[in-house]
Amino acid sequence: MRAVIVGLGSIGQRHLKNLRQIAPEAEIAVWHQHSRPGDRPAPSEADRVVYTLDAALDPFPDFAVIANPAPMHIETAWQFAEQGIDLMIEKPLAASMDGVENLLTLCRERGAICMVAYVFRFYEPLRLAKAVISGGQIGRVLSFNAEVGQYLPDWRPGRDYRETVSAKRALGGGAVLELSHEIDLARWLVGEVETVSAQMGKLSDLEIDVEDVAEVTLRFESGAIGRVHVDMVQRSPVRGLRVVGTEGTLTWDWQSHRVRVYTEESEMWRDLHPAVEMDRNGMYITELEHFLDCVTHRTVPVIGGEDGRRVLEIALAAKQSAVEQRVITL
Repeated sequence: MRAVIVGLGSIGQRHLKNLRQIAPEAEIAVWHQHSRPGDRPAPSEADRVVYTLDAALDPFPDFAVIANPAPMHIETAWQFAEQGIDLMIEKPLAASMDGVENLLTLCRERGAICMVAYVFRFYEPLRLAKAVISGGQIGRVLSFNAEVGQYLPDWRPGRDYRETVSAKRALGGGAVLELSHEIDLARWLVGEVETVSAQMGKLSDLEIDVEDVAEVTLRFESGAIGRVHVDMVQRSPVRGLRVVGTEGTLTWDWQSHRVRVYTEESEMWRDLHPAVEMDRNGMYITELEHFLDCVTHRTVPVIGGEDGRRVLEIALAAKQSAVEQRVITL
């Protein structure tokens, strides 16, 4: 098995370490697109470091993990997809819609798998939540509320937050794109989104040029209404959601991993997934194992390029809504 990992920020490093753990025999190359030999030490988990596309393609890889900044995803992925090489692209799929449809068409034409790394699809508590909602245990969904927030300087300890992707518009930063997991969860748990409206802005004193707080309202095709709050300012981290149905309510808390369900039938709260200690890297391992299984058996990933495109459309519609102060219909 041969792999290329493009980009070695925090998520690229995670994928590199996890791939080495899952497939110790793999030949792994890391492509530093904007460095020269000697600029950075070679990571111990990589077999080699390359600096050009030609070197990344020799020997020919089985797949590539695209983990560079979002504005570079499409151009980088295109170079591999042209060769029919399978792709796992970090979220968000891109920072704009430019070239997205062409890339997805190319992947279909060349038979290249395209998976977008919305990792919460592989997180067991939310998989259980999905099964309950899809199984109708809380009835028809009426509302969806998700919140995620954490103070940006605390995201990556030891790094100057002002130099990270999250802080820079040119690198695809900002709360809406960086925290778009919650938009994917909305689609996954409730269904397709019909309209989007939003308010957002750079409200804190952080030295960034992107929005750090956003409130996004979604109207689903089913008629349900959703609210997604994302921010990069909360000193005490929070992540969770509440889904209200005609026959019950489901809640999830990221800090405890607890999923609770209240149903009309039981008339009480019960733990679907109890509050327990969990290895949060586990969902990244499961995600990568799923991708490798798709590569090996030529199967369709649970979160493909079309899903990534749809999430991006919603995120960009939220940005458009905030600027134009109107509801955007998708």
